Formats: sequence, structure tokens, C-alpha cells
Amino acid sequence: MATDARRLSFLLAVHRAGGVLAAADLLHVTPSAVSQQIQRLEKEEGVTVLDRGPRGVTLTPAGRVLAEAAERIEGELVSARKELAALGDDVEGTVTVASFETVTVAVLVPALVALKEVHPGVEVVLTDMEYTDGVRALRAGEVDVVLHERDEHTKPNAGRGHRDVPVLDEPWRLAVPTSMPTPGSLHELAGVRWVGPDPSTAAARALGRLGEEIGAEPEVRHSFYDFGVALALVAAGEGVALLPALALRAGVPDGVEVVTMPGLGTRRIVARHRQTRHEPGPAVAAVLEAVGDVAAGIDLG
Repeated sequence: MATDARRLSFLLAVHRAGGVLAAADLLHVTPSAVSQQIQRLEKEEGVTVLDRGPRGVTLTPAGRVLAEAAERIEGELVSARKELAALGDDVEGTVTVASFETVTVAVLVPALVALKEVHPGVEVVLTDMEYTDGVRALRAGEVDVVLHERDEHTKPNAGRGHRDVPVLDEPWRLAVPTSMPTPGSLHELAGVRWVGPDPSTAAARALGRLGEEIGAEPEVRHSFYDFGVALALVAAGEGVALLPALALRAGVPDGVEVVTMPGLGTRRIVARHRQTRHEPGPAVAAVLEAVGDVAAGIDLG
């Protein structure tokens, strides 16, 4: 799995601030958000980046290597932003983005608001489109960016001439009827009835992965595409649902308990765009930057 470069910024903040709490203040996020990003970085790289002692944290040798890389990346971004700023109002054009509900509401719309202030000459046209249709439209030149989802264990599949940019990793959660005992581990899910996600979704692939880890094929009833439908079915006692954290930010209905446990994994939101000698152009690059900035500030703790 490729490391999300934005995760390195959390490690760099810990290094500069001298601790997780101070880094959280520096980044204007919660300490749990910093800890989660550091843990995911360690998981992605397969190394320990912090020595956690009674007097605080220090970087391990591997952590120092990554922190130095983060400083180089930060320097490159500063240079790129200066170049964009120098272009000023010359950054203009229409960018068509294919997206889907949860990401549109939580990430794309706030990015559009921020983009208007920085680059008023960039006009974004949003189209609600399923992944396969979005990729087809990207190849045909009908859209410029496709925001899509995948389970973290699904291999990237960007074709020649396309590039995937990680936008956000959000944990999977369990939505459980309050009428059933709260499960405490994956193996306690063996034999439960599931409210089934649409087969084309990342949730379906994640549920299949959980079934393999549990050693029992999930018993599925119903089929949902809309997360509101899934929550209504769970509230009615029809089964357990696997949902991404963004789908739960607005709250859940009575009769539903949200459960977090190790092993559920994450849903990765990705922005795909054309990658050629001339693409992405300044307008598309500005949209991708705005989307990334908004996503980096979302607290899913």
C-alpha cells in the first residue's frame, strides 16, 4: 500500500512540537486524530516511528527518515503553492468532477467553497456518477476527476495514463441493532445476519474480506446502496451493517449502536485524474489541492 503523504505531516508535527498533544494543537485537530494517523503510517510502512516513553515521545531512526522525507515534501508543496499563487487569476477553467454522496457532502462541497476564494476563475461542475461510469467518462474526456472508493485491501487499478491520488482513509464501523448484544471482536460476528451492501460497493468487498477472516460466509439479507436505508434496516432489527465513518457523521436513528473494533479496516477515498505531459493542468491541480486540504482537516476519531 502506498503511503499517503499527508500522513507524514502528522509525524512532522509531532517531531517539531515535541509530542502528540502539542502536535494536535499545532494542527488544530484532536490528539486521537494525530495518534490514529501515526498508527496508520506505522501500519503502511511496517515500521515503528515513535518511541513512546513515560516522558513523552521521540522519533525512532525510521521515524527520522520519514520526518526528513516529510520536510522535503513540504518544501516541494510550498514551492508549488508559490507558483500557483504567482499565476493568480490566470488559474481558470472548468473542471468536471464525478463523485458520490458521502464524499460530495463531506469533502467536495467544502472544497468548492474554499476554491472560490483562492481561484475564482476555476469553475467546478459536479456530476453524481457511479464508479464504472465515471472511469468510462474520464477515459472519454467527459470528466476531469473521478472521486471513488475502495476497501483498503483492494489493489489500485488505475490504468495507463491515469493517476490515483489518496484523499481520505476512513475507518469502517459496525451499525448494530440495540436489541442484540454488542460484539467485542470479529469472531463474535460469526453467525450474525447482515444487511447486505450493493455488490458494486467497497462495503461489499470489505464484508467479503471480513467473512474470510472470520472463517464464515456472511449471512446476508436485503441489499442497500444508500446508507440511510442501511441504518433504517438496522434500526428495525433486520441485521448488522458495515458502514464507513463518513456515513455516520450526521448521527444514527434510535435503535442503532455504532461499534468500533480492531480488524474492520478502512475505506479509502481516491481521486483519479488523467496523467500526461500536459495533464493535470493548473485548474485540475487546484481542485485536487482543495479537496486534499479539506480531507486532511476531517476528524474521524
